[in-house]
Amino acid sequence: MASTQVLKSRIHSVKNTKQITKAMQLVSASKMRRAQDATKASGPYTQAACELLSSLSNYTSVEQHPFFVKRPVKRRLIVVIASDKGLAGAYNSNIFKAYIEQLKKDDKADIKNATIAIGRKMSQFVTRIEDSNVMGVYENLNDRPNQRKFKTILYSIIEMFEKGEIDAVDIIYTKFINSISQQPRVDRVLPAGFCKTKSENTSPDIRFEPSVKEVLDVVARRLIGAQVFQALLDARASEHSMRMIAMKNATDNASDLADDLTLAMNKARQGAITQELAEISGGVESLNA
Repeated sequence: MASTQVLKSRIHSVKNTKQITKAMQLVSASKMRRAQDATKASGPYTQAACELLSSLSNYTSVEQHPFFVKRPVKRRLIVVIASDKGLAGAYNSNIFKAYIEQLKKDDKADIKNATIAIGRKMSQFVTRIEDSNVMGVYENLNDRPNQRKFKTILYSIIEMFEKGEIDAVDIIYTKFINSISQQPRVDRVLPAGFCKTKSENTSPDIRFEPSVKEVLDVVARRLIGAQVFQALLDARASEHSMRMIAMKNATDNASDLADDLTLAMNKARQGAITQELAEISGGVESLNA
């Protein structure tokens, strides 16, 4: 059994770790609430944007617009969102698994792919993959990405699709459901109109003024941007939620470990005292003999 001095040192170390994990838990909880409010506030708009894009994709007059042209997928762009930091439980590993699955599917279907990595952990992971084609890396995005960085990501995606350099754009992220439930998702962003909707298209035929292209160049671009922005918000809210849970589990484990070490130290101390008493008693008996 370890000495009481060693056990005291371990208990002190575990309690210090517990203070750190507790502080990180509180910080993540605060950030999660703000991120959760942001993703819930924009959710209805994004859902409406998805429904409108799906509705527009059914019109013959829209099918020839660059954002809605459906081509055989021979080259695909994958936008993957992970975190800049670790200590978030299985958050990053779940995204890595989903990304690898997509690469395997493309390999079987003989589809060439390129990647835009968002988050330092994702950029580190994708660069370790052999023959990976990384088109861009974006790190240190805020909980609400500023317009300059966000537009850079969005415009690069749209430009590659419009030029025909890629045939489809998929985004891999973690969907925020609630504070204890998050789910890795793969959503198609381009061509537009692939998002899942709750309602069917029942609107009558519409007329675009001044023209289909002029209207959709602005409207569709904004609606596609809403999808990408929502994915970024969901990913960040999920990250903070999973980090909060991971730090709570770490704090609870530290408390249990400190209790176990304290019990072991008390047993060691009691054993030492018992041994000393036995030695004293033995000494007294030998003197009286």
